Amino acid sequence: MDKEIRALFADGTGEYRIPAEPEAGDTVRLRFRAAKDSVTELFVCIEGERLALSLEKEKGWFAYYAVEYALGEEPVSYYFEVHLGEEVWYYDRRGVVWEWSAEYMFRITPGFSVPDWAKGAVMYQIFTDRFCNGTVSNDVKDNEYCYIGEAVHAVEDWNRPPQAMDVRDFYGGDLQGVWKKLDYLQELGVEVIYFNPLFVSPSNHKYDSQDYDAIDPHYAVILRDEGECLEEGDRDNSHATKYSSRVSAQENLDASNAYFASLVEEIHRRGMRVILDGVFNHCGSFHKWLDRERIYENVPGYAKGAYISENSPYRNFFEFIGDTDGAWPYNPNYNGWWGHDTLPKLNYEASEELCNYILNVAKKWIAPPYNVDGWRLDVAADLGHSEEFNHSFWKRFRKSVKEENPEALILAEHYGSARAWLDGSEWDSVMNYDAFMEPLTWFFTGMEKHSDAYRGDLVGNAWAFADAMTHHMAQFQTSSLQAAMNELSNHDHSRFLTRTNGKVGRLHTLGSEAASEGVRRALLMAAVTVQMTWVGSPTIYYGDEAGLCGFTDPDNRRTYPWGYEDTELIRLHRELIRIHRSYPALRTGSLKLLHLEQDVIVYGRFDAKDSIIVAVNCGRQEKWVEIPVWETGVFDNAPVVSLCSTGWGGVWIAAEIVEVREGILTVTLPPESSIVWKSLLPL
Repeated sequence: MDKEIRALFADGTGEYRIPAEPEAGDTVRLRFRAAKDSVTELFVCIEGERLALSLEKEKGWFAYYAVEYALGEEPVSYYFEVHLGEEVWYYDRRGVVWEWSAEYMFRITPGFSVPDWAKGAVMYQIFTDRFCNGTVSNDVKDNEYCYIGEAVHAVEDWNRPPQAMDVRDFYGGDLQGVWKKLDYLQELGVEVIYFNPLFVSPSNHKYDSQDYDAIDPHYAVILRDEGECLEEGDRDNSHATKYSSRVSAQENLDASNAYFASLVEEIHRRGMRVILDGVFNHCGSFHKWLDRERIYENVPGYAKGAYISENSPYRNFFEFIGDTDGAWPYNPNYNGWWGHDTLPKLNYEASEELCNYILNVAKKWIAPPYNVDGWRLDVAADLGHSEEFNHSFWKRFRKSVKEENPEALILAEHYGSARAWLDGSEWDSVMNYDAFMEPLTWFFTGMEKHSDAYRGDLVGNAWAFADAMTHHMAQFQTSSLQAAMNELSNHDHSRFLTRTNGKVGRLHTLGSEAASEGVRRALLMAAVTVQMTWVGSPTIYYGDEAGLCGFTDPDNRRTYPWGYEDTELIRLHRELIRIHRSYPALRTGSLKLLHLEQDVIVYGRFDAKDSIIVAVNCGRQEKWVEIPVWETGVFDNAPVVSLCSTGWGGVWIAAEIVEVREGILTVTLPPESSIVWKSLLPL
């Protein structure tokens, strides 16, 4: 009976739901797999109906059943009821269960689709100031302006680790540097470049936008470099004429926008795409709408900012607090994001003009001449002052973007369940913390993603990993999950390689050197193996592939180590990306967990053509395992071939054929290792 139960399978991929992304009014074919001659009755329970499935075909050890269902306009949810002799089982997003649950039902939203190019796309995240300095002609100068009480600083030593107060330190990375490294990214196998914010901003992270309509000339082109820097000790940015002249010189902004358009064109010519970071929840205190720094106050062509004048046309773009009578000019009492006065929160509910402006920005950058391929939305669920407004705004946002370019991707930063935003009317997908980064980090390292805590009970806990993945993946519709951004590290969290050392702390408590002490490189290699073979879009945070370490912000924003790369890690990434891109099963195929034990996870990715088997061992002891590969369609004595393996000794790419006996693959997994196999014969 155990084998009959393990044979049961269905999901939302194109093999089990045809079409996978149906339109309203379509007839969808729902398919279910079982062991031959095991099912006595089989039903799908969908929107109050209980429909019997009929035998469709038999293949190998399996029988496939199907039923057709006519869709209307509204979303539908369903689960399966399976009779195996006298026993009745249910099948939902968790797999085989005694009792079905509404939370884990399969879902279909007629008309909802995610761009095919984004499903399983290999993405590469670039924090521009730290990637590559292509030209010094646009570098920020020492004392050019003041930011958060101190003058900005140009860092001359590219390899110097970030300091505790890093936000006003500039290393000179720019878009010219990205252009120079396009050969590297293309050879690595990158399909999508995701840029951290590029719009005009005074910080190195640029999550405090100053102008949504312009690429920052410090990242692009400075044609006019006039004016003066601040005198030593001066903190009044109205005196920073070099900076204000740069901002007000329209030719710099125009040239920078034109340069960016050319860069995107070149990226597209190479077969890659571009995603921009949209920071629309808040802007910066430097923004022309607020102008707390008085940069635009007397510049021709710019209206007075809301900080400067009570009669500013942008007055309702912000929420001013308390009695503001007589407070202008220079009203300090406005609502800041998390209380930060450098991050004034935008007040959408009070201004339809603001809403329309941002919707036009969203369309502008995906339209000619820029032709960007999508948006990553910063703290998207917090935009506005209520969840109700957020949903209404993102519905408008999706409509605006998709009307301009139906193939544009809308991907949001979000922690916790995003189910309410992934109903087909708002976002396409999210940065995948809950259903990827966090469970993977706990399993391999026991570390919280900021390196702020250690949980020994979660290290190697395969069952906790499986439970977390199963629960959180069920919050997604299948198309959204296939395009979810699966990262090991990013600009907000410690580097994954640093997490492997088990050190709890941050830069200011442990120092930068501690981030690379005692790291377990083999664990990173095994984690990358999972990243490149799990459901979703594997997303590399620049430098992870080269062995960069770092505690959480700002230490995670070290410069790319050109000339000091870990070449074997780069080789591993290149090979695993090649494998990922070679097999559609790794982009849109099914996923099934095959074996769990302490320190060991084994799973299969499969479609009608191929079966990919992945095994990882995060422990310090070798493990002997028997893997039921028959569950992915590898039957009898059909062999498999190893594609890539990792361990303490490094990376092995040599193909090795391994026998499968009666559907069981028996192998020994070395300590801290990973192995990827492929079915040698067609399924």
